[in-house]
Amino acid sequence: MNISIVGSGYVGLVTGACFFQYIDDLVEGMIRMMATGDDLIGPVNIGNPDEFTMLKLANTIIELTSPQSKITFQSLPGDDPKQRKPDIFLAKEKLNEWEPKVKLKEGLQRTIEYFAKVV
Repeated sequence: MNISIVGSGYVGLVTGACFFQYIDDLVEGMIRMMATGDDLIGPVNIGNPDEFTMLKLANTIIELTSPQSKITFQSLPGDDPKQRKPDIFLAKEKLNEWEPKVKLKEGLQRTIEYFAKVV
């Protein structure tokens, strides 16, 4: 099965970059937020600040699943945001040094193993 990428897949004028987070890290951040009490005011970003290009994501998925897959590229919509990077400074400060722990490749491997069992 081929993987389609919208845009070039690189960071730059046409970014193609995202910030992926494994669910365990998100849940841990939410649990820590609930445990802080009422002294935590304002939004706290518990996203993953590690940036990955769509090309890196696609290549990692191919590496972990199907080396014979190919990557195809499609045109990027004109209104696509150029960058999305969570600032987790407040989460680190207020949530007992919380930060994402599961790296992209490990999270993908866990997801692949899970679906291999249930599908």
